[in-house]
Amino acid sequence: MDLIFIDEMRVEAQVGVFERERAAPQTLEISLSFGVPDAAAQNDDITRTIRYDEVINRIRAELAVRHFNLLETLGEFVIALLLDEFGSPWVRISIAKLGIMKGVRRVGVQIERSRAQR
Repeated sequence: MDLIFIDEMRVEAQVGVFERERAAPQTLEISLSFGVPDAAAQNDDITRTIRYDEVINRIRAELAVRHFNLLETLGEFVIALLLDEFGSPWVRISIAKLGIMKGVRRVGVQIERSRAQR
């Protein structure tokens, strides 16, 4: 299986349970790896792969209008987009809040799912 990765994508999102987190969007850092059909590389055909530009734009659009209490729920939402709508067979996501606590650079979650697990 071939993989596409997107590293350290910055997005603004409403996520959190604390009042200060609900008051305004915060910057999250998202890294993704996801499986793509081997046929794309074999045929040098962009129409047979998952376009990373479309993935990035879709994630940004969705996170701009939604609120999640937990990073875990946000991660599962993004994974469902990749598995169900983009047709990826496998996804790994890492999501981090930046500078959320004094003396801590990043706090986050990492989730991995496949279509076989659904």
